[in-house]
Parts: sequence; C-alpha cells; structure tokens
Amino acid sequence: MNAWKLIDSTLREGEQFARASFRTQDKIEIARQLDALGVERIEVTSPAASPQSQRDATEIVKLGLQARVITHARCHVDDVRAAIDSGVSGVGLLFGTSRILREASHGKSIDQIVEAMVVPIQLALASGMEVRFSAEDAFRSEVADLLKVYKAADALGVHRIGIADTVGIATPRQVYALVREVRRNVSCELGFHGHNDTGCAIANAHEAIAAGAAQVDVTVLGIGERVGITPIGGLLARMYTLDPDHVASRYVLSQLAELEHTVARIVGVEIPFNNYLTGPTAYAHKAGIHLKAMMANPGAYEIIPPEALGVSRKLIVGSRLTGRHAIAYRARELGLQFGEGELKEITHRIKEMADRGELSEQQIDQMLRDWVIA
Repeated sequence: MNAWKLIDSTLREGEQFARASFRTQDKIEIARQLDALGVERIEVTSPAASPQSQRDATEIVKLGLQARVITHARCHVDDVRAAIDSGVSGVGLLFGTSRILREASHGKSIDQIVEAMVVPIQLALASGMEVRFSAEDAFRSEVADLLKVYKAADALGVHRIGIADTVGIATPRQVYALVREVRRNVSCELGFHGHNDTGCAIANAHEAIAAGAAQVDVTVLGIGERVGITPIGGLLARMYTLDPDHVASRYVLSQLAELEHTVARIVGVEIPFNNYLTGPTAYAHKAGIHLKAMMANPGAYEIIPPEALGVSRKLIVGSRLTGRHAIAYRARELGLQFGEGELKEITHRIKEMADRGELSEQQIDQMLRDWVIA
C-alpha cells in the first residue's frame, strides 16, 4: 500500500462542481498550493474544452511545479492534439463502457471502442506523454467487456488503466474485487476514480489501494460533478491512520487547511463543520469523560494529532456535560487551585448555568477568578 500516489483533479473534476467557475488566477493559486502540499499529479480540464481551457493548461504548465500537470479528455485525436499543444505531460483518455453509456453517449459497441481507441492512444504515446486509459462507468459495465478494452489498452502500451466509479454505485467490496481482477489481467499501473453519490468514495479509494491501485483521483473538499469525488483530506486521514510516518513524509499536511480555505473561498462554500481533519469541530471535545481522558492523554480520543496538521484542539468546558476534571484543568491553566469540595461546588454551579446556555471560555475564566476573590 506504500506505492499509492494522488492525482488531484480539483482543476478538472472540481471545475465540474455546480458552483465552480475558476478564473486563470484562481487555477494558478490552487495549483501552487496543491504543489506545496505535495500531490504528485495535478489534473486540469481538457485543453479541447474551450480556448480558455487551452490557455489555462499552458499557463499552469509554465509554472514549473514539482507535480506533473496532466489532463483528461475524450479518446479522440483532436483532444489528444490539443493536450499535446498545451504542453501537459500526461493525458487520461476515456470511453464509457457500460451499456447505458454506450447507448446514451457515444453509440459504440465494445469492439468499436477497441478499434477507436488505437489511434488516439498511439498518438499520445508517440508524443512522449504519460497515457492513462479509463473505462467510464466501470461498475455498471460487464466485467468481460472491461477486461477486453483494458487488455487492448495495455497491449498498446498505456502507462495506466483507470477504473472509474462514475456514478458512485460501487461498494468497497465490489471495488476490491474488480481492482484485483483487473490487476490479474493487465501489466500496467492501475488508477481509481470514485464518485461519492452513496457516501463510499473514501472507503472505495482505500479498497482500491489495498487491491493494487497505484493512483487515486481526489479533489479538495471532494468537489466535482454532482456531490463530487474522493476528498483529499478524507483519504489522507484514512491513510494516515495506517502509516502515519509514510503519509507525513510525503505530504506537507500543514498546508491542507489553507488549501481547503482557498478552494472554499473561490467556489463560495463554507468548510463543513465535520470536514475531515480541518473542520471547525474536527478537534473539539465536550463530554466530561472525554475531557478527563484528553487531559491525561490526547490520544485517548484523537486518532490523528492536530499538531500534524498545524491546527489546534478545543476543549469545551462550559457545557452541561462538563466535569470537575475539566474545570480543574482550566483553573490550573489560569494559575488557580481549588480544593476538592470547592471544585465540586464550582462544577455544579457551572452545570446549572450551562443548562440555560453554554458558557464561553471567557465566562468560565471570569467565574473561576471571581470565586477566588469572593
């Protein structure tokens, strides 16, 4: 599992988010912050999508980032030529392989797909680009059909096969099984692209990695078509618990919060309260038994230390759920000491007041100081 890498698609899949309308300067700002975080590849909108998309891709390439700049496009020679002209170092080519997409989208049979993908793939490879071939809607496709197109792409020499859960229908078990099956049938790398329509994107990405995928598509805050794809923060959280040293050595996690706030500002959304790692309540502790344990050992109720992300924990002592250990802890921070009897009395008083509304830290501090003076 140590071999996995990230393809951040905020500037491609993320541009398909309903509220996204990136200006060139927005894309440059996001690309630089993604590079500072340490993502290995940054995927941009197909240069064939519009004249501005072509110009933007070229500008991002010119930034000279450590991350490789790649794009995603239809498996068509015109799209490949546009990608080559933009200067990107890689291209992901796609064809819908499920029956519903074959009928509703391009109208080709599996044999016709195999035939049609030859020239675009050969053109991309001849240009020296890294090439991925993805089957769109893989989890509603027949496995035999998938293997036929994947084997054909592998034989043409693509660097990576992409397995896409385009409508977010897959379960983690299905992802593991399909990735393992594809892994047994092709020699190139595998990548996974998972939508979050049923809330399984992070779990599915994890299972793809466990089954042998070397690349996972993510976006900042999970933005993308409909409800989006695997969020970078959520996947990093999942993988950090399995190998913290490895994740922390490859990605500058302290950059994550700033990156997420940048994207949230640009697309006009708030950071969700329960956002992985960086949300406003991600490190907020309130229940009395939790607070007691946290004061003895922060790892008691934190699987990932906030220091790894450059954020702070918050101990909420002014609620009706608080306990005397939390009140004593806050008193010691203020340089105050109370006897056990006093502490019980103060805690009872705070709980009574908190029944009418949670107390702020300032109110708690003032109450503790007033108790000493009284």
